[in-house]
Amino acid sequence: MFVSLLDYKTREYGGQLIKINQFYPSSKTCSSCGQVKDMPLDIRSYECDCGLVLDRDFNAALNIRREAINIFSRTGTV
Repeated sequence: MFVSLLDYKTREYGGQLIKINQFYPSSKTCSSCGQVKDMPLDIRSYECDCGLVLDRDFNAALNIRREAINIFSRTGTV
C-alpha cells in the first residue's frame, strides 16, 4: 500500500519511483570502496578498512542512491 501511494505521488509531481531489490546489501557495502562485510544490526557506525567512517544509515542511503542511478542509467526507465 505504501509503495503504491509513494509511486502515485511521485508521478503526480512528475517524478519516477525507482525500486531497489530488497536484498541489495546497502547497509553492508562501503559507499566509498564497495567492500561488503557482515555487521550486526546493533552497530550503528559503518567503519571500513579503506578508512571510511559514516553513520550506517547514511552509508546505506548513499549506496541506495548509487544503485538507483545505475538502474536508471542502464535502462533509462524503471
